Amino acid sequence: MQGLVAVAAAPAVVVRANPRQQSRGTGSGDIGPFHPEILPPGVRSRFVDNVNGLRMHVLEAGFEVRDRPAILLLHGYPELAYSWRNVIPRLASAGYHVIAPDLRGYGRTSGTDVKYDDDLAPFRTLNEVRDIVGLVFAFGYRSVAAVVGHDFGSPVAAWCSVVRPDVFRSTVLMSAPFAGPPALPVDTADAPPGRAASNAGPDTLYDDLAKLKPPRKHYQRYYATREANDNMLHAAQGVHAFLRAYYHMKSADWKQNKPHPLKARTADEFAKLPRYYVMDLDKGMAETVAPEMPSAAEIAACKWLPDEALRVYSEEYGRTGFQGGLQGYRIGQSGRFGAELQLFSGRTIDRPSMFIAGKSDWGAYQSPGALERMQKTACTQMVATHFVDGAGHWVQQEQPEEVSRLILEFMQHKAHATSR
Repeated sequence: MQGLVAVAAAPAVVVRANPRQQSRGTGSGDIGPFHPEILPPGVRSRFVDNVNGLRMHVLEAGFEVRDRPAILLLHGYPELAYSWRNVIPRLASAGYHVIAPDLRGYGRTSGTDVKYDDDLAPFRTLNEVRDIVGLVFAFGYRSVAAVVGHDFGSPVAAWCSVVRPDVFRSTVLMSAPFAGPPALPVDTADAPPGRAASNAGPDTLYDDLAKLKPPRKHYQRYYATREANDNMLHAAQGVHAFLRAYYHMKSADWKQNKPHPLKARTADEFAKLPRYYVMDLDKGMAETVAPEMPSAAEIAACKWLPDEALRVYSEEYGRTGFQGGLQGYRIGQSGRFGAELQLFSGRTIDRPSMFIAGKSDWGAYQSPGALERMQKTACTQMVATHFVDGAGHWVQQEQPEEVSRLILEFMQHKAHATSR
């Protein structure tokens, strides 16, 4: 680890081919890896079979040299392994084997033809962790230098580190803070039978949001509904325009993003969140973001997500739909499988950790107190917290050079700390 150094920033990839030109598999209905021309030099698209029942699609670089330390990059929603396209080569150039999978339910990983009524059990947190551990082992590793997770990938990365600290030697969480495992009731031996084990009252947030004028709803509850997938997949403006407006509205390009901590989990406080987080009750996500569609001039000026790159996402989600990613929100809203996570009550991430978010990202604040609990309790070796200029929610896409620099700086700090 000590010999690894940061290198000069690699240029952002220029997409030269439409995803329609990507290779197709030979089996009926199969789809092959990405065409090499849509990826940066040195990054390849491939499949890894027999990963917890999946045929997992991954992007990787730095694979030419054996025995390199590995870094795993886990994407969020609605993203793909492709979201790391401009980070992967920078980390690989510094001496790492970099592996970015399409997570369960996403992109070209098998099983992405997901329906709303499908069993949720495969998408529970501990099975997602099993996916990632299985991928590590499939590549011949018994441990990796770091697991990095953004958005939905952040809790997956955090739980990887809670459950298997022997496998994941450091953790980088991005945009979504990890507040720790759910707590088990304590000091209840003398409580009357049937008495609630917690002093906390019922959570009335969603009902209270619906009582606001105008009435509102939380996006996570909306994403758990049957109609969410159809609303986005069959958006009146089309999937491509929907994703353009969605990515724009949650980026630093949308100047109305001025995040700050919320005081409490109350409807009045949550009403301060942008409409993409706390939506109008009578609108779907497609209608919510449509008024903020950027102009043709703004799209042409968007260097971090040129239209050719956006088409990778719109082609993939147009093919698979959004339900595979939405299953994770359904897990959270249903409360199912939460009890098994209480097995880890009191456990912390005891490996070196870092948090990164964009300065224009509300994600760090949408769960009041989570950022502070992560810094003070959940991660016992928190090295640093960084808020990146010129970035909103899609920090690794908006500012890949700075995110790569921060990760490499973190890895060097960790290497020096362990060598002392």
